[in-house]
Amino acid sequence: MANEDLSSWTDLLHSSSKLLEQAAPSAQFPPLQRNLDQLEALSKKLKSKTVRAEAPSQSIAATRLLAREGINAEQLARDFDAGDARRQPPVDTTWQQIYFCLRSGYYDEARNVALSSRASHQFAPLLTEWINTGGMVPEEVATAASEECERMLRTGDRVGRTAYDKKKLLLYAIISGSRRHIDRLLRDQPTLFSTIEDFLWFKLSAVRDCPSGSSSIVLSDGLIPYSLDDLQSYLNKFEPSYYTKNGKDPLVYPYILLLSIQLLPAVLYLSKEAGDEGYNIDAAHLSIVLADHGVLSEGIGTGQKLGVMDAYAEVSTIIRQYGSMYLRLGDLQMALEYYAQAAAAVGGGQLSWTGRGNVDQQRQRNLMLKQLLTELLLRDGGIYLLLGARGAGEEGELGRFVADPNARQQFLIEAACQCQESGMYDKSIEIQKRVGSFSMALDTINKCLSEAICSLFRGRLDGESRTAGLIHSGNEILETYTYYPDVSHQEREQVFEQQTILRQLESILSIHKLSRLGNHVDALREVAKLLFLPLDPRGPDTAVDVFENLSPHVQACIPDLLKVALTCLDNVTDSDGSLRALRAKISSFIANNVKRNWPRDLYERVAQRL
Repeated sequence: MANEDLSSWTDLLHSSSKLLEQAAPSAQFPPLQRNLDQLEALSKKLKSKTVRAEAPSQSIAATRLLAREGINAEQLARDFDAGDARRQPPVDTTWQQIYFCLRSGYYDEARNVALSSRASHQFAPLLTEWINTGGMVPEEVATAASEECERMLRTGDRVGRTAYDKKKLLLYAIISGSRRHIDRLLRDQPTLFSTIEDFLWFKLSAVRDCPSGSSSIVLSDGLIPYSLDDLQSYLNKFEPSYYTKNGKDPLVYPYILLLSIQLLPAVLYLSKEAGDEGYNIDAAHLSIVLADHGVLSEGIGTGQKLGVMDAYAEVSTIIRQYGSMYLRLGDLQMALEYYAQAAAAVGGGQLSWTGRGNVDQQRQRNLMLKQLLTELLLRDGGIYLLLGARGAGEEGELGRFVADPNARQQFLIEAACQCQESGMYDKSIEIQKRVGSFSMALDTINKCLSEAICSLFRGRLDGESRTAGLIHSGNEILETYTYYPDVSHQEREQVFEQQTILRQLESILSIHKLSRLGNHVDALREVAKLLFLPLDPRGPDTAVDVFENLSPHVQACIPDLLKVALTCLDNVTDSDGSLRALRAKISSFIANNVKRNWPRDLYERVAQRL
């Protein structure tokens, strides 16, 4: 019997300790704790006495000890009945349950707890309205919650007021959305939140932001709502180093910015944060997501003097810079994907892919997309990636982004012109061939051939291989043109014109080659055969300015051609007077073109022979 009584006391103490560990501080906590301490001391005394005493005397001794300490043993047993404690908590946890349900996002469960408890009977309809309206409660609901906050704050810290009252005040403050109550609560209870996440959840839950002019936010009695700007201003009072502990934890600051809906500052901070972790990858992908969902206009942050388009331009730059890293590494495919996302960012995000953005957004997207695609096109391998093995983009990646064939052709023509301006003539020719603009391709070839011939005349050694390659490309284009379908009449005329120019340049080149090889007679014979210059000794003199009718590409080669002809004349003996006639033709032609501002030594050589 003694052992059973002692075992019961031990179990009772153990159960009581467990209950007190689980229960938060309450009005009954101090006396319960004191009684438990007394019981532990008595337990030690009982154990020492029951070793020598009989079972009945043990029970009587225990009761007498309790009596001497002023404790009613029967009442104590009822208060600490472990079975009853398991059936119902010793303290009402309604407010704690509602808080944790809301904090975890279980709104329906929070509402059910509020409806099922007598303690939160008046709070339940306010909570229901808050949940249904997404926090934008009507004036009467906010006022009712504010009045309850006032009542609780006036009572002050009553003796024995449970910790759960703090959660009750917190919940009513959220419903009221009152800046004054929120600030008072945080000032009076600085340790209310143990983590920054809990603190920011409370702040964000209490935020009352709505479109201007909405009547639901106009509250009476000077009740000023807590706004998102208030929260952001409060957080921005502290330097980033305060949150990152001087760089020891660099992700805390952008985390705070994201939680407080300062989205653009967060990605900008990540993009500029240097470190081994490489946060620029996070900044790029966050930028893509935020731009795609079109939420950057809501997350510019306080103190930012950026418009909506400026915000999207900022994240577009971040995405583009990240994509350019792949471009430098030669991974054009990956660079293309990020470039496309960068263009989409300024075009309204996800809407831009379906063409549902506004006119200005679509214009911005198309401009950037053209710019970035051109940048890729000019890279080695860019034509193959965007246009495929053949065609004007139907088989390549360009078709994904520029679906309209006419728009695609216009883009490629503009890109070819940009290639020419950048001196990338080979790429320009290839692009012009792909879009079927053969006359433009031939014009580019003729321009390059003219420059190469002039270089040969001036002694450039690498000009010969260059000219051979250009003539081959020109002949290849003419052959392709022959089998190309649907060529317009205008294009046919322009191709024929460029073909004529190509043949004229070929004849000039052949004269130069003969002269360089020492075949001066053959070279002069070819000069006399030139149909586009009046140099045939047997031909009639003409006053027509044939030079004006020549292509600029051919005109550029004429002064050097005349120098070569005069050099050949100096190295050949005139046996029949035909060379004198040729020299006279050349001198007459040069005299008729004094205004051309040709090289001075050309005029001097003619003057010496007169």
